[in-house]
Amino acid sequence: MSELLAGVVVHPDCRHFRGDIPCRPNKEHGYLCADCPAYAPVQQRILIIKLGAIGDVIRTTPLLRRLRQEYPAAKITWLTLTPAILPQGEIDEVLKLDLPATLHLQAREFDLLFNLDKDKEACALHDTIRATQKFGYRLHPQYGVAWPGNELANHKFLTGVFDQLSLENRKPYVQEIFELCGFEFRGEEYVFDTHEDKGYRWSALPQGSPRIGLNTGCGDRWTTRLWSDEKWISLITQLQQAGYAPVLLGGEAEDERNSRLHTATGATYLGTFPLQQFINLLHQMDVIVTQVTMAMHISIALRKPTVLMNNIFNPYEFDLYGRGQIVQPDRPCVCFYRGTCKLGTSCMEELPAEKVFAAVQESITVS
Repeated sequence: MSELLAGVVVHPDCRHFRGDIPCRPNKEHGYLCADCPAYAPVQQRILIIKLGAIGDVIRTTPLLRRLRQEYPAAKITWLTLTPAILPQGEIDEVLKLDLPATLHLQAREFDLLFNLDKDKEACALHDTIRATQKFGYRLHPQYGVAWPGNELANHKFLTGVFDQLSLENRKPYVQEIFELCGFEFRGEEYVFDTHEDKGYRWSALPQGSPRIGLNTGCGDRWTTRLWSDEKWISLITQLQQAGYAPVLLGGEAEDERNSRLHTATGATYLGTFPLQQFINLLHQMDVIVTQVTMAMHISIALRKPTVLMNNIFNPYEFDLYGRGQIVQPDRPCVCFYRGTCKLGTSCMEELPAEKVFAAVQESITVS
């Protein structure tokens, strides 16, 4: 669709058109709309609402692959709390949830809207933004709580509000998200940026041996997932004796622990880094050992063999795409989605280092 402004042809329907600043084809090549070879008219306008947490945003990105396949001429807008984690080149418009973005979106129209969060603000946006078709969660009109927007959302909604149904669930998270959106999951991989183009240098990393990244933390919400220093030291020792190069990973919350482990074992520890640099550091690993945390989602997104240490979550929720293994304590966990252990001592202490080491070896062999 073209419009004439003061005698100048303008294509407001083009995927490249910005409206407030020059588009990339104009900036880089000087093209004008009238004869622009990069003109890409939008056939569908799609909005994804997935606010957080970061790990859930990452593991929603496989949906982009199906949307691009089904709607190759669509303009995709994604609203989130963490724009930096999304692959900027794969999404036409990434918006951070704030008042300006909310006002902006409520004045627009979309063909497809996918709200994949049960946060009340996300559900309210589902209800107030105009779209021809809507999927996901809405607000219950009488009681103001999250509620399925249609029957497709029932399964994922119910597994999120009843522990018994969550425990019985046998569908990975990504499959649930695809079904909520009306698609069959076909093993689509994550869409993610390795940040290899940023020029990060890792000369201090060990060379010549398989690098085993050890993400030693798990956040402060579900501390029943934590493994003791003694267990980590045992694993590091076994890795070193087998000729592997363990590399300690984590953020500021893990800095003290990783420093202790470095002092005790000599395992490589380079410190903490901003998110994009941390992602690129994980990209340098051959295998990553991690709890259920952001690093796990990053590892899967980077297509790394992942040894996932799990106790309090349903293991069927996690799809490692055939790379790596899920290892669990020898004693069955009775603290499903709990931040403190009902028995006093977390069952994670009954996950032997030898079991994790064996999973690392097998993951290296398979990869």
